[in-house]
Amino acid sequence: MKPFNYTKWRKKLNQIFENRNKIMNEITKTHNSSGHANNTKPTLVAVSKKQEDYKIDMALSCGQLVFGENRVQEALKRWNLRIKQNHNIQLRLIGPLQTNKVKDALNIFNVIETLDREKLAKCIKENYENDSKTDELYIQVNTGNESQKGGINPNNLNEFVNYCKIDLKLPIVGLMCIPPLDEEPAMHFCLLKKLAEKNKLKKLSMGMSNDFKEAIKFGATSVRLGTLFFGPRQN
Repeated sequence: MKPFNYTKWRKKLNQIFENRNKIMNEITKTHNSSGHANNTKPTLVAVSKKQEDYKIDMALSCGQLVFGENRVQEALKRWNLRIKQNHNIQLRLIGPLQTNKVKDALNIFNVIETLDREKLAKCIKENYENDSKTDELYIQVNTGNESQKGGINPNNLNEFVNYCKIDLKLPIVGLMCIPPLDEEPAMHFCLLKKLAEKNKLKKLSMGMSNDFKEAIKFGATSVRLGTLFFGPRQN
């Protein structure tokens, strides 16, 4: 076993601390100069998928408490013990959810951001209990109508929101989107904002490492940053 290198560990810790401080300053600056400065400052969601465990612990030691994971099983393995040790951690599912993973997801995630189809909505309703950890659901909208990407077609969103909120009585609070890589993200953020207003939903999860400042200008209430926060992730 290699001896513990305190100097190397401290350097990596300082890097994550500096990354977080820089991001938080950018969020504050962009938010204050936007048309939404009177609203609550957007939440920084640190995307921890495929990041090494020591980086997660470093992020926690820097005061970061909100994290995004893409896979239920990976989240269970990584977060069960950490959540028991720190009840202030908030975990968000930001990746696709399969129906056979719904029960586990409801037991570990505070927020599920990728509700995107009727079958999944029904499954969540069937498995939802009074002691379920999940207390907020976002509907993912496929703003670019990309066949390879999950999400509700914008034209079908109003009907789906009503179905989830009125028929199933699910705690729908907001919308989420991932703009196409080859298109200007601003038009997609603008569309999501309008759809949220039309459906009286207050929360918007939009913006990642390369476009989070643009998302904030359009009213993002949370931004999902991975590489910018942690650095390169494992393959």
